[in-house]
Amino acid sequence: MFTGLVEEMGEVLAIENGEKSLKIKIKCKKVLEKSKIGDSIATNGTCLTATELGEDFFTADCMYETVKRTNLKRLNIGDRVNLEKSITLSTPLGGHLVTGDVDCEGTIVSITQEGIAKIYEIEVDRKYMKYVVEKGRVTLDGASLTVMRMTDKTFSVSLIPHTQEMVTLGKKNIGDFINVETDLIGKYVERLLNFSAPEEKKESKITMEFLLENGF
Repeated sequence: MFTGLVEEMGEVLAIENGEKSLKIKIKCKKVLEKSKIGDSIATNGTCLTATELGEDFFTADCMYETVKRTNLKRLNIGDRVNLEKSITLSTPLGGHLVTGDVDCEGTIVSITQEGIAKIYEIEVDRKYMKYVVEKGRVTLDGASLTVMRMTDKTFSVSLIPHTQEMVTLGKKNIGDFINVETDLIGKYVERLLNFSAPEEKKESKITMEFLLENGF
């Protein structure tokens, strides 16, 4: 589990293509502190297991599901990636609960300046928009950001100058791809509302009214 607060941007040192897999080597520093082999490190918001650690790098394997869903398949040597080490129970939760399980890639369709901020509009497959709410949270390349406005198939986030310098989104251009993880709670609510076990012969008692009455 992560918070969506990027600790540093690492640099891709090497990429090894396998059969429906990738092995990547990332230059970094901060996320290596107290890390050990087997620890989870979010890389562009994707939860990866460190399989090798050096003084200034870690190596991780990416299976087919990860390659298919994320922009890690688009990386080149020298590219920058957002990094965050997994949290513990004593870690301050400054962002929101992020699993590191990317839903899909989004595409940047517009970038506009608004005062000191840059507004990035992201287009995603419409089926994921049901998990996006105005003023809710979304994770882009591992960075926890607030949704400022929406359309049927896009949402927009705003970055202050500091954030533009600290995360990969601030370096991206129109047409670039970015990893998107929507909020976890919405997925569980949807599952509760729609689930029906085979042995159940009547409608579920889980309704919107029930969820509201019980604090959801």
